[in-house]
Amino acid sequence: MKELILIIGGLYGGLAVVFGAFGAHALKRSFNDDQLKSFETAVKYQMYHALIIIISGITFPFLESLQVIMAWCFIMGVFLFSFSIYALTWSSSRGRKLKFLGPVTPLGGLLLVIGWILFTINAASIAPFLNP
Repeated sequence: MKELILIIGGLYGGLAVVFGAFGAHALKRSFNDDQLKSFETAVKYQMYHALIIIISGITFPFLESLQVIMAWCFIMGVFLFSFSIYALTWSSSRGRKLKFLGPVTPLGGLLLVIGWILFTINAASIAPFLNP
């Protein structure tokens, strides 16, 4: 499980760099300012959460269900949040906004918040072992 989490964290981080560069250069011509800001927000959140996924993969053994649930909340939250924004901004710039993705973004955000709550709970549960 740890290996999968680290691989997904690395993949999300690498994709955030690629998407960030793509947004900074190629999309400036086809996106308006609001679309570009939304796209940049998705990239930032993807990178932040790629880092916490990697940190979690290094820190936790993933032997307890709350640790596994935390990881999947982060992984699915990034996918639903950031990738729905990518699709929404891209389709909107083409004049065919995929409106059915509108509710997906807040669901992804909720999963990210749950992931952070579970991260805090998991970190508190191992804290006594870190400072004997």
